[in-house]
Amino acid sequence: MKASVRWLGDAMFLAESGSGHTVTIDGPESEGGRNVGVRPMEMMLMGLGGCTSFDVMMILKKARQPVEDCIASIEAQRADEIPSVFTDIHIHFVVKGKGLKEAQVKRAIDLSAEKYCSASIMLERGGVKITHDYEIVET
Repeated sequence: MKASVRWLGDAMFLAESGSGHTVTIDGPESEGGRNVGVRPMEMMLMGLGGCTSFDVMMILKKARQPVEDCIASIEAQRADEIPSVFTDIHIHFVVKGKGLKEAQVKRAIDLSAEKYCSASIMLERGGVKITHDYEIVET
């Protein structure tokens, strides 16, 4: 896996994945940015959310669960001192569908957290406390 990050001036960068997709990274105006892109630590949270959501959906599809929507909302706390690392992250899943089995939803989230989500497991090994919860919405 590869990526590149090119400085565009001030606090703005263009990140490109090995698969050719780009993301603009920018800092806040207080740090010389123009606020036209995501912050690096926001991107880490989005990556974590994407990683675990991918796992959860694949597991639920294999379990033949009729999922119509899945939203992961991620909130993080950071250390007050520099480096301002993540200390705690909470992921709240809202899974929508008709006739979803709660045991299957819980199992999918647990399997992602404990076995499959590389981002989550890497952060936890680095000392970040990650918690999860979920709600099921019947459609």
